[in-house]
Amino acid sequence: MGGNTMKTRTTGRVLTMVFALGASVTSVAANGGGVAPSANEYRNSCAVCHGDDGRGDGNLVNFLNVKPTDLTKLTENNHGEFPFLRVFQVIDGRSMVSGHGTRDMPVWGKRYVEEMGESYGPYGGEAAVRARVLDLVYYIQSIQN
Repeated sequence: MGGNTMKTRTTGRVLTMVFALGASVTSVAANGGGVAPSANEYRNSCAVCHGDDGRGDGNLVNFLNVKPTDLTKLTENNHGEFPFLRVFQVIDGRSMVSGHGTRDMPVWGKRYVEEMGESYGPYGGEAAVRARVLDLVYYIQSIQN
């Protein structure tokens, strides 16, 4: 009986996360993308290298081997289309960026998984991490020139 209770709780958590993620995506779509994404995650994870405004002029820029990308020009540098999937994959670790070195090197590397992964169980953690990455991608999309 304990195993079924555990499965039920885990399933409930997963469904809650899926619903929450779906609701946030629906909200963005309904508002034409007008939802103001949180800048907190950007400040915590990216600003130290990419700068407060995303222009690649963060406090650590003098200590880096490669100058950080100007995140405000991602759309401009991609023929007028924001590279949503590429940005998502870079943040969640599926794509490498030469300036970031190995996957263990970035300040924000595995932090999402370490902070959130176990809080939501084996299945809900993945949804929570993806929701957090998605929030950051929406913020970066919102600062395009």
